[in-house]
Amino acid sequence: MLKVLRVAGQTEPIEVTSRKQEGQKIHKCFVRLKEIGDNYTEYVAAVLGNGATVKYAEGAIVAADLSFTSHESQGVFYQDVLAREIVVLK
Repeated sequence: MLKVLRVAGQTEPIEVTSRKQEGQKIHKCFVRLKEIGDNYTEYVAAVLGNGATVKYAEGAIVAADLSFTSHESQGVFYQDVLAREIVVLK
C-alpha cells in the first residue's frame, strides 16, 4: 500500500542475520510514520537493507510503500509493518 506520510522518528540501524541468505548480515531500523493531518494514526515500520542506513529527517514528508502481515503466537495476534521503499517528497 503506497501512502504519503510524515516521519515522526527513526531508530539507529543495526545489523541482523538474514533469514533468506544464510550467514548474510543486513541492516535493519524502525521508522515511525504518521498520517498527515491525523494525530492518532501512526505506523512503526521495519526498514531492511540499504534503506535502513538512510537517515530520514523528523517531519519530512515521504511516500512509503508499506506491507502488512499478521501472525499468531500462543493465542496473541501480532501485526508486522514493513516499509519496502521510502521516498522523501520534500
